[in-house]
Amino acid sequence: MPILKKLLIPLLVLLLLSPGLATAVPADPGDYDLNRARLLSFVLRQQLVSQHYSHKGLDDELSVAAFGLYLKQLDFQKRFLLKEDVTRLRAYEKKIDDEIATSRLELPLLAAELMDKRVRQAQRMLPEILEAGFDFTREETIETDPENLDFSKNTEELRERWRKILKHQVLNRLLIMEEDELAKPEGDERKNTEALIQAAVERVGKSQEQMFNRMLEDSRQDHIDRYFNAVARAFDPHSNYLPPTSKEDFDISMRGSLEGIGATLREEDGFIKVVRIIPGSAAYRQGQLEAEDTILAVAEGANEPVDVVDLRLRDAVSLIRGQKGTEVRLTVRKPDGRQMIVAITRDVVQIEETFVRSALLPPEEDGRHFGYIKIPTFYRDFEGGPKGTGRNSTDDMRQELIRLNEKGISGLVLDLRNNGGGALTDAVSIAGLFIKEGPIVQVRAGDGRMETLSDRSRDIVYDGPLVVLVNKFSASASEILAGALQDYGRAVVIGSKYTHGKGTVQAVVDLDRSLPFPNMDRYRPLGAIKVTIQKFYRISGESTQYRGVVPDIILPDRLQHIESGEKYLDYSLPWDQVDATRFDPWPEIPPIDKLRRASLERVAGNEDFMSIAEDAERAEARMKQSAMPLNLAEARQARRELIQAREENAAHDHAMGIEEPAEPGLSSEERHQRWAKNAAEDPYVGEAQAILRDLIRVLTPTATTAGQVPAKFLPN
Repeated sequence: MPILKKLLIPLLVLLLLSPGLATAVPADPGDYDLNRARLLSFVLRQQLVSQHYSHKGLDDELSVAAFGLYLKQLDFQKRFLLKEDVTRLRAYEKKIDDEIATSRLELPLLAAELMDKRVRQAQRMLPEILEAGFDFTREETIETDPENLDFSKNTEELRERWRKILKHQVLNRLLIMEEDELAKPEGDERKNTEALIQAAVERVGKSQEQMFNRMLEDSRQDHIDRYFNAVARAFDPHSNYLPPTSKEDFDISMRGSLEGIGATLREEDGFIKVVRIIPGSAAYRQGQLEAEDTILAVAEGANEPVDVVDLRLRDAVSLIRGQKGTEVRLTVRKPDGRQMIVAITRDVVQIEETFVRSALLPPEEDGRHFGYIKIPTFYRDFEGGPKGTGRNSTDDMRQELIRLNEKGISGLVLDLRNNGGGALTDAVSIAGLFIKEGPIVQVRAGDGRMETLSDRSRDIVYDGPLVVLVNKFSASASEILAGALQDYGRAVVIGSKYTHGKGTVQAVVDLDRSLPFPNMDRYRPLGAIKVTIQKFYRISGESTQYRGVVPDIILPDRLQHIESGEKYLDYSLPWDQVDATRFDPWPEIPPIDKLRRASLERVAGNEDFMSIAEDAERAEARMKQSAMPLNLAEARQARRELIQAREENAAHDHAMGIEEPAEPGLSSEERHQRWAKNAAEDPYVGEAQAILRDLIRVLTPTATTAGQVPAKFLPN
């Protein structure tokens, strides 16, 4: 393998220069960890510098970036380290490149020592603060945004910070317990406020003690692994070091897929964040857990919640997973600051909800029908080889288009909202179902080599008016499909201000394969790295990276102020462009300016969209208010407002393309009818239909493609 050839001579030199690595005599555990870390440091440096798309060098600039990421991983909420600790750590801010180059690691070992000391210090404060009690009539607030905080100057300041943290947790627990008491059947004994406060204090104390104990279990190797991950992430947010674990945990690190609820998570600055909800999963059907939510605590059924802030991803996963039919309760913080408890009954994915689905929308006034197709993800069963012989989204999409054509649709709404991507080959082939033939996406490797992926089939399955729905969570392959249809002038793209903006390709490199010498076996397993190796470009030459796809028509979005997308990730690769590739535009280019003006006029008078815009304004105001009250009366009022906002937002979940959870016991056909009804009532689908009406007024019939079921138009 080329990678092995590149590493062969440097590794041999390393072995000759480092007797500790070359010796066959077993070292003591401490030396073993250190030597393994040195070896890992060398291999990571070689792989990242040579394989990463950007070919960044390990220099002071990258060192500063890695240090910032590592410090966030250590103590993002600034609850443990003092300023003097950070000063000691910052001495290594421009030395990480030197540490990696010489394989002599000091920063993670110092960090491990400091964190152990400060966690034990906070642990000793816990019972003292809780026993002293809290004055809930006192007018004071707590700053909940770590970006607005500095590290504590001394122990006294840190103690005061922990007093407010614990008071806030007790207050939140108290409010939830009060609601539970009010929900009791009439006649049942209800606890008074004092009894509830005492119970809340006990529960918070137990939860925090568990958190401290988990943090103290962190080994020196855990700190070194996080250090290496920070170095990888300094190249770009999708490059990571994946430490060795059991096969199950290794898969979790690679995919973030959680058995039982069906969510993809990532560990970010000490928080567990939701990346996407897997279509058809228990979380998908429950409907309340959403992308960009932060999971704060996990409870098994009615048991006491366990705080997962600062918990490793694999440890959080072990709490969330469970047997089918059991309940897990997640305490989550929404992007706008609202907190809520999401109860999910663990289950397996309902397959039909994972696949492409279509519906015939209610007839127009003149009897015309529009079709609706949802692509949850670009799936492909790769069994049998790289192209796959099993079920795939392209074949399913073709069948749904033929089915709708047979029903005589006059226009089509293609929904890509919340579609996080999938198989690139299907994004290309699905685009080909709407055009005669031609290029779909350009791919550039780190060495500058360009490859164009094209649709080679001259058959068009659907040639009628087309509107594509996207939002901030349409990513990767979704952006390629939407961008290609937009560039050809084949469709009108509508939705959020921009799509996610992930225009890069990653490869996973097993580091064990980079060790050709048998005397290194004792250092296995080394884990793997996920490294960015390619970048996507539209046929117009513009990258989908960073900026995403900007819709032709932008609609109100209640999450429009949320900083979500590639542009908000640390050290994401920039937008750029290459030469456009030759392609033949669709012969009937939509009159975007005219369509946009008509849409703006409609939306301005639409009650659903006016309510969504109001929701967005309230969400933005909540986001800016990061100081939370620690006065009981004020906290009760704030919680009432949050509950009211939650109820109001529930009526506009279509802003995210969220489906209502299916009622238990429904047949497959009944679930499909319920899904089709929800789609027909979605205000975004409604506006897409209005845009289709406008399109039909200006489009003329086109000749149908031989061998295909014709799409029916109405002439001017």
